[in-house]
Amino acid sequence: MSYEVKSLNEECGIFGVWGHPDAARVTYFGLHSLQHRGQEGAGIVVNQEGILDGYRGLGLLSEVFKDERQLNNLKGTAAIGHVRYATAGNGSVDNIQPFLFKFYDTSIGLAHNGNLTNARTLRRELETDGAIFHSNSDTEILMHLIRRSKETTFIGQLKEALNKVKGGFAYLLMTENAMIAALDPNGFRPLSIGQMKNGSYVVASETCALEVIGAAFIRDVQPGELVIINEQGVTIDTYTTDTQPAICAMEYIYFARPDSNIAGVNVHTARKNMGRRLAQEASVAADMVVGVPNSSLSAASGYAEASGIPYEMGLVKNQYIARTFIQPTQELREQGVRMKLSAVRGVVEGKKVIMVDDSIVRGTTSRRIVQLLKEAGAKEVHVRIAAPPLKYPCFYGIDIQTRKELIAANHSIEEICEEIGADSLSFLSEDGLIDAIGLTFDAPYSGLCMAYFNGDYPTPLYDYEEKYQASLKEKTSFF
Repeated sequence: MSYEVKSLNEECGIFGVWGHPDAARVTYFGLHSLQHRGQEGAGIVVNQEGILDGYRGLGLLSEVFKDERQLNNLKGTAAIGHVRYATAGNGSVDNIQPFLFKFYDTSIGLAHNGNLTNARTLRRELETDGAIFHSNSDTEILMHLIRRSKETTFIGQLKEALNKVKGGFAYLLMTENAMIAALDPNGFRPLSIGQMKNGSYVVASETCALEVIGAAFIRDVQPGELVIINEQGVTIDTYTTDTQPAICAMEYIYFARPDSNIAGVNVHTARKNMGRRLAQEASVAADMVVGVPNSSLSAASGYAEASGIPYEMGLVKNQYIARTFIQPTQELREQGVRMKLSAVRGVVEGKKVIMVDDSIVRGTTSRRIVQLLKEAGAKEVHVRIAAPPLKYPCFYGIDIQTRKELIAANHSIEEICEEIGADSLSFLSEDGLIDAIGLTFDAPYSGLCMAYFNGDYPTPLYDYEEKYQASLKEKTSFF
């Protein structure tokens, strides 16, 4: 389901290309495949023989670049682009990326996916030192740190800045003579490198973007790495060796496209494994398995295969609902579910249905879908969630930053089941999720960030620690 209904939002997606005669258009196609990662705004910065230019705006990529001339005017052989959903900073055009900084001695484009956990402290320090910010996005902080560095080279300045920012970040920079990618020491966000048939190098948030523009996958950017792409080729450097893989588990569960690979694991396969494991852990007698379109379809097929219960298309998604009709209020979210989804009466009427979904956030969406199925004549609706209960906020680039947003934080599974009107409710276990994804890093939870489920954060929370501790004392009723 789209973020307007589910209200669980990834921050953004980044894409860059170096060495292509129509870099802006390649970037447009790459960003289009990453549109699921951000729908609030988009932008592209191009490099034509050291001269940087850009265009950005609010809305979907197709809305920002609805006039063909906007792309045609972005001439260059290298480009970086960004699609945005805000977790830090509001939704004004000033916060749309890539940012383009033009200094007396150089120009730099900057795009960022993630969220800095020490942004407030750094910004106060920088403003006290005289820095003037042109946005309220945490992304701009990196550039102020770079410009205040005493290192003699740009790479040295960048490394120093990267060691000061904390949290989740995948950065993509465009300088006059290079494209540079950097990933945080935990690798919370995915970032991959590819190469097109003409030799152009590509960097993207997900491998699905490489496939769309015909690029062959080369490698993932590793935690703590700095990747420099210029006329000499690709150079792999590091800015820190103090790393510990902790890939965001929600990338596999919900955010990434099923045709993407993250750390060598195909997202569709991981989700299908989640469904299989869920069937083993939470079996129930039923006539059919129904997946909630679109991110839960893989898990539903895995559940059906493992249980031997037929998979049926009991829910249909309307692909053509305008975004403007769905607003972030509970009343309109409920209306949004009905506009987005329809239950197929001819399939579910008189049947016992297992409804497989990937998560429950507030419970609003689940309640409405169960209601849709029962209104269509389903005899029973058993809800199975292909992830553990979401109980804790995320501070690394997903817009869950208080426990009061999460129904599972304060209510038992039995209470949630009653609230959403299901005949039964079960979640995948933490061990089941880890095994289903199948990472093999020598790190806690095999290299996954599982903080959303158990509160075990891989890093200090810095500016968010006080807010997090306060949220642990909150008791919020959704009923």
